Formats: sequence, structure tokens, C-alpha cells
Amino acid sequence: MAALCLSLVGGACCLGPLAEQLKDPDPIVNEMAEHALWSIWFRSGSCEANHQLGKGAQAMERQEMAQAIKHFTRAIEIDPQFAEAYNQRAIAHYLLEEFDESVADCQRTAELMPCHFGAWAGMGHCHAHQGNFAEALDCYQKALAINPHLECLAEACEELKGQGNQGEQDNL
Repeated sequence: MAALCLSLVGGACCLGPLAEQLKDPDPIVNEMAEHALWSIWFRSGSCEANHQLGKGAQAMERQEMAQAIKHFTRAIEIDPQFAEAYNQRAIAHYLLEEFDESVADCQRTAELMPCHFGAWAGMGHCHAHQGNFAEALDCYQKALAINPHLECLAEACEELKGQGNQGEQDNL
């Protein structure tokens, strides 16, 4: 119940305790903490930056990635410390297969919000698409260290570990 309340009114001071709840073995606790984190991240900018983030999210829903990027960039210009604006712009770049730009935005998100498992996962996806499997594995493991309940990332780690072993065998 506390996580639900924090998702509605919590601020940056709540991120650490909520991130710790991601490790709780109870899936309900984990899901509520994850929801609360995303909610706080999405509204952690200034009022106008939050407005631009919302407009960017709407543009992404309409598959208008260039327009979305403009709104996310505007949110960043208004509030350069708004981690979620970088993260959302990273997602738009990823969907356009602009992986270097996406990685740069994911890195900035993680610098501003180290517990942002979504940014770490996004960075891993970009590295995987670029064939940088060791970097992808490292990013996925960082995301899992924050939120160990991301089963798709755990599966991706196993696949990437297999890729690394196959590469070693091919070199023999």
C-alpha cells in the first residue's frame, strides 16, 4: 500500500527505498515498487518539462518518433536534470535504430538516476543489436542487480553468455 501512495505523491527522496523493494521476493511488492518508480520518474521534471514529456509520449504512441524526439529534447532543454526525458528519447532513438544516440541518452539517464533499470536494459538492447555482446551482458547484469525480477533480461544474459562461449570455441 505504501508503494501505491508513493507512486501518487512520492518524490526523488523515495527512489532508494523503492528500488530496494524491487528485490523483495513477493511479486506484488516488486510490481508495486516498479510501478511507483516509473510514476516518480515520469513526473520528476519541472512542470513544463513534464508537459513536454507527456507530449513526446503521445507522439511515440502515434509512431511519430521524430516529433517525440523534439518534445523530449525540449524537456531536456527546460530541465537538463530530468532523467526520464533522456530515457524516453533513448527509446525513440532505439525504435529508429539510432543505437549510438540511444546509448548516449541511456548513459545520461543512468548518470542522473543510477537505479534506473530501464536505462540499463535499454543500453543493453542497443549493445546487443550492435553485436557488442560483452557490453550488453554488463548492462543487463546492472539492470538485474537493481531489479532481479526482470526475467527476460535474465534469459538474455544466459543467451549472451552462450554467445561468448561459442565465440571462444570458434577461435580455437
